[in-house]
Amino acid sequence: MLIAINVLSILVFIGVAYLFSNDKKNVQWKSVGIVLVLELFLAWFFTQFKAGQIAVQGAADGFNWLVDVASEGIAFALPDWLTANNGDPNFVTSALLPILLVVPLFDILTYFGILPWIIKWIGKALTFITGQPKFEAFFSIEMMFLGNTEVLAVSKNQLEQMSARRNFTLAMMSMSCVTSAIIGSYTQMVPGEYVLTAVPLNILGAIVITAILNPTKVEPEDDVIVKVDSQNGKKEPFFSFLGDSILGAGKLILIITATVISFVALAALIDRLFSLTGFNWLTLENIFGVIMFPFAWLLGFNVQDAFQMAQYMGTKLVTNEFVVMGDISKSIMASKGLFSSEHARIVMTVFLTSFANFGTIGMILGAFKGLVNKEKNEYISSRVGYMLLSGVLVSLLSAATAGLFVW
Repeated sequence: MLIAINVLSILVFIGVAYLFSNDKKNVQWKSVGIVLVLELFLAWFFTQFKAGQIAVQGAADGFNWLVDVASEGIAFALPDWLTANNGDPNFVTSALLPILLVVPLFDILTYFGILPWIIKWIGKALTFITGQPKFEAFFSIEMMFLGNTEVLAVSKNQLEQMSARRNFTLAMMSMSCVTSAIIGSYTQMVPGEYVLTAVPLNILGAIVITAILNPTKVEPEDDVIVKVDSQNGKKEPFFSFLGDSILGAGKLILIITATVISFVALAALIDRLFSLTGFNWLTLENIFGVIMFPFAWLLGFNVQDAFQMAQYMGTKLVTNEFVVMGDISKSIMASKGLFSSEHARIVMTVFLTSFANFGTIGMILGAFKGLVNKEKNEYISSRVGYMLLSGVLVSLLSAATAGLFVW
């Protein structure tokens, strides 16, 4: 019975996306169906075979190496920042400061035409399989480990040339990113094999959900990969170009930091105002926990377990995944209580493995604020609800597809 409900949940999550779609008539159901089948196949492959997990781990190790290199620059200028918090990754050192290396590196690859060439051919292959535009298809691979702010930052030239609607698609997809530097921390708190399973499932889920929520037809002449422009037959001098890239990365970090601090503080303020009512149970976490309850039940749990799962989900959306992972770590790693069930362990781990929360909205809006013009930024900022909905639905869809094969 619970397995049947789990199967039903996938259809329900797709249905919710369709209900809120901003252009129902133009949803490309063939493309959606192909990517959904691919996601189900990968869920089966990653939960049943070690080969898939090894491949994902290899990609993660590559990006971790890049972040480690960035840490050398951070250690030179700000050594105390890396040793704070007992040396554990923190938001600034793991998610923001590496931008100062990652963005210039990718800009260099763009300057010499290497990155546009890679995007063109990988994009063509993914477009052939998924039916998505070339850049959106490649973006989904980039964001698998690069992280939402980094992947947007290295795509600046492309974002400037794309329409506001396509930019909005990327904003929604970015809600389901993770950063490679943080994956190692995840695997210390929750089952690592399920963390690595979640990463590619989130990417495919993001394609499915955004294709339904924001279907966008891209004409062939617009489905192009942007290169560094030249003026009068000459490119901008390399070191001038590199200097602009570094300054732009620094500016982006400041914008993102300010935006995230404000969003998290505003959420805390709302909770403080709720506390004035005298109802201790009235918090954003509990409100979202109630909202998430029917969806948690659909993932294949009895009422009591579903309520507990929903509370964890609500907490994750209001705070972040680290808060919940820290709370459940001992139980889930020891397979105790609610997490004595392997199904519960994989569903919760996969749901938690993404940046989908209120703070991430601030990060993405801050990133676009520093990357695109006012018109495009306002288009995205006016649709914040869609961004959160996309992140939640992708997490639910990934958890449902992974949980379907583990009981």
